[in-house]
Amino acid sequence: MYNPEVETASRTQMEEWQLTYLKGTVKRVYENVDFYKKKFDELGIRPEDIQTMDDIVKLPFTIKKDFRDTYPYGLFAEPIENIIRIHGSSGTSGKPTIVGYTKNDLKNWGSIVARAIVTAGGRKTDVFQNAYGYGLFTGGLGLHQGAEELGVATVPISGGNTERQITLIKDLKPRGICGTPSYILSIIEKMEEMGIDPHETNLEYGIFGAEAWSEEMRSTLEKRLNIKAVDIYGLSEIMGPGVAIECPEQDGLHIAEDHFYVEVIDVDTLQPVADGEIGELVFTSLQKEALPIIRYRTGDLASITHEKCKCGRTTTRMSRVKGRTDDMIIIRGVNVFPSEMERELLQIKGLTPVYQIHLIRKGAMDAIELHVECEKALYNEVCEDLNHEAIAQLKGKIKRQMKSTCLISVDVIVNPPKTIPRSEGKAIRVVDKRENSPIGV
Repeated sequence: MYNPEVETASRTQMEEWQLTYLKGTVKRVYENVDFYKKKFDELGIRPEDIQTMDDIVKLPFTIKKDFRDTYPYGLFAEPIENIIRIHGSSGTSGKPTIVGYTKNDLKNWGSIVARAIVTAGGRKTDVFQNAYGYGLFTGGLGLHQGAEELGVATVPISGGNTERQITLIKDLKPRGICGTPSYILSIIEKMEEMGIDPHETNLEYGIFGAEAWSEEMRSTLEKRLNIKAVDIYGLSEIMGPGVAIECPEQDGLHIAEDHFYVEVIDVDTLQPVADGEIGELVFTSLQKEALPIIRYRTGDLASITHEKCKCGRTTTRMSRVKGRTDDMIIIRGVNVFPSEMERELLQIKGLTPVYQIHLIRKGAMDAIELHVECEKALYNEVCEDLNHEAIAQLKGKIKRQMKSTCLISVDVIVNPPKTIPRSEGKAIRVVDKRENSPIGV
């Protein structure tokens, strides 16, 4: 373990630390962030009202819109002269969600990510290839500084330039790699296209995240690359990657709860749900200086458990994210998440793991057009004839599977191999082709 004292702390000890940090964070935002002072005053809350961790429910929620409304620096608790790095995530308004870090924030973040890499199976003697994109996106630099803090030999190749990625995997022999699962899949496909066996690398583990990916996608990556694939969780509003990560047990993501307090709430009532129940993840930062955040509603749906993990760690674990409150697709009254559809697709033989869900109109009704790719072997078998009976049978199987498990009817378009666009970052899984109609309408 990277920090055994924290990672195996008793629940009583952890909650003592959390309460101390929470009191400091509440005082910091009340005294330094006008947005929070106004919210607290409206609710009649003072910092001294927070005496136990249960008191956190007295505090207001923060949502993504609050970042837009206070753009760019309205949620900062430090003057700009104390900010040494600024990151940003995409925003629906066209402007990024701006987040900032002090020197101490970056030191803590590096330590958090170093802990995450060790939790995933990394060690100081590793060569570690970072295929996350560098830039405003927190993924690349977040993993980079954590890897350097741990002391591994970090290869900062970033996303893209797939053939060079493969060259470095062969020549530098990294033991670990990180990136979006869809881009790692693209690397595997390119290896096979170049006549390179993905099994014959030095890679042993991969840290993948920044997009939803199913257990079936995990199985695909592990089998084709011969690695242990673990899920990492984070978002820029909270810190970036490293908020939580799986250990090799792959039984939930260990939350760095000395830095982030987690709640799970019912999306309708906004009340807490019991351990093991799916709800919306809510995080409060505990040690951040530049941008401390109170009860941030992530939109991610998951559950938590406080049970000790088989790996020996006692930190709270979250399940893998089941979906997002804003990516749920509602078709003719039926709710479905893209991850549920992926889970079913990746179990069907004859398909590559690449797909897109097109939302279209059929008259006045919403509908789904599911674009998939057939594998090269099947494509050759049917002599490149997508009207072949075997392709018709494949379409029928997909339709029946979607109807029986996801309860939705879909139109299926089977495409030749490698014709659906590949990603060098986050994969585009849902394409809304309805006019003026967002997902879920």
